[in-house]
Amino acid sequence: MYTILIVEDESFIRKGLTQLVDYQSLGITTILEASSGEKALNILEENHVDILLTDINMPNMDGITLATKTKEYYPEIHIVFLTGYDYFDYALAALKLGADDYILKPVSKKDVETILKKVILNIQKEQKDKILLEVVDTQINDSKQNQMQQIINEHFTEPDFSLVKLANWLGFASTYTSTLIKKQFGMSFQDYVTEKRIAYAKILLLSSELKIYEVAQKVGYDDVNYFSIRFKQIVGMSPKKFQKGDSE
Repeated sequence: MYTILIVEDESFIRKGLTQLVDYQSLGITTILEASSGEKALNILEENHVDILLTDINMPNMDGITLATKTKEYYPEIHIVFLTGYDYFDYALAALKLGADDYILKPVSKKDVETILKKVILNIQKEQKDKILLEVVDTQINDSKQNQMQQIINEHFTEPDFSLVKLANWLGFASTYTSTLIKKQFGMSFQDYVTEKRIAYAKILLLSSELKIYEVAQKVGYDDVNYFSIRFKQIVGMSPKKFQKGDSE
């Protein structure tokens, strides 16, 4: 079902990794090997690979460079690093490249199995999300989208307005509704509602004599301090400064 590419310049470690765990039980039916980053890229070009398990410290092309190129050309591939304590900081930095995790050497059967199970769960979730998006594409019509927009417009200023409530009104599951919102608006439910609340707050601050806490309540925030924090994060200045027309 899944294919893993193991990249390690030391042959005895690489061979050991191919036999360390029962890959079949994890759903990994194909194991590919490469002794260098360059050879790994050639394999990736010719084969579908789901998981890249690569050492960091390798001659010529190290694992970080390999991972960077892999993410550039094959962003769907999940990456796990092998590293010793001497390169631990590199592994942490590498996670920022989009790697799933790392395994410290000397590796153990338990560590490898645990990490691979985690990666496979991530792959399965992505596959489900992809299918869900396809369903959204084919089954959601304009009237339902308009209904969703209308509900949000009518209720976004209510402090207890939530994704669950919206989903119930639409007659959808929360997960389905969340996917629909992200597809239609390009952001999560919470981010979209927050943007609408802050936009409305800006109008009230400039067009009324309401105090800051009153504006917060009007747009759906019971906690004026939290409102001020969110406002400054989005607008770049505090509600008070914005109301006065100041700039920072």
